[in-house]
Amino acid sequence: MFKSLNLKENEKPQNEPQGDAERVKCLIIGSGPAGYTAAIYAARANLNPVMYEGLQPGGQLTTTTEVENYPGYPEGVTGPVMMEDFKKQAERFGTDIRYGYATKVDFSGNIHKVWIDGKKLIEAEAVILATGATAKYLGIEDEQKYAGGGVSACATCDGFFYRGKDVAVVGGGDTAAEEAIYLAGLANKVYLIVRRDVLRASRVMADRVKKVPNIEILWKHQTKGLFGDGVVEGATLVKNKGEADEEEVKIKIDGFFLAIGHKPNSDFVADFLDTDEVGYVKTIPGTSKTNIPGVFACGDLMDSIYRQAVTAAGSGCKAAMDTERYLSEKHS
Repeated sequence: MFKSLNLKENEKPQNEPQGDAERVKCLIIGSGPAGYTAAIYAARANLNPVMYEGLQPGGQLTTTTEVENYPGYPEGVTGPVMMEDFKKQAERFGTDIRYGYATKVDFSGNIHKVWIDGKKLIEAEAVILATGATAKYLGIEDEQKYAGGGVSACATCDGFFYRGKDVAVVGGGDTAAEEAIYLAGLANKVYLIVRRDVLRASRVMADRVKKVPNIEILWKHQTKGLFGDGVVEGATLVKNKGEADEEEVKIKIDGFFLAIGHKPNSDFVADFLDTDEVGYVKTIPGTSKTNIPGVFACGDLMDSIYRQAVTAAGSGCKAAMDTERYLSEKHS
């Protein structure tokens, strides 16, 4: 039985292209390990994927100097080179890779609409979201100055390079506590820079941190800047800022790790997709499926726990396979 669409004058049904819209079978938004892997699998499944790389082609990994924990690179590889390898492989199988970023979506119908750069409209049967998450920074100029030269937002990724050295971790929550403990197993000394006089971390994590002998908690300290000749050699801190006994403190460090959280790049889809309180897109456990049929999420956009290149790549594979099955069932 057919249901009347009750269209207004000059209005087109959802499954018809709108004006100058481009119709594609599979649209991938975002690059990085998750997006490129999804593209490789989707292209090999003859889904003719179109990818828009986003504002930072290659994702967060392009800001990492050395990657030594990704299988297949026994001598290590720089983040930008690794992402270029991923991109070439995706292109080899026919992925149409374009520069641009999604600014708006409409997932209310059978055909999903995505606006690129606020202008171009793409209509897709299936959409794979791989827009990642952005590490939160303090906002001081030196964070950019020493990016790749001692400043990192991932202890698991970069801690290996600071074996036997002195490092600092900024933050007072569970993530900061976990990263400080992890780094303590590698580094000579870890300074935990805490803005307040208490940790926001859970009691269990706070107790663990306090028991690690080579972690020194710097209570009521805030970072003013970093210094060093090309690479981080130390940090300038302010103790008891705004109080009568405010003082400037300098510490000698080789690595400066930010652990004040990540912000998932999900604002543009938040009106349609279920997210948690932070903004990570929720998926059906064990899959990449979101609450909207035909829309899939992978990588750091939906992973608040692991946030590793290898896990992102694995989730990109799942997203492409879920997409292929969805389109196969849709057209059967």
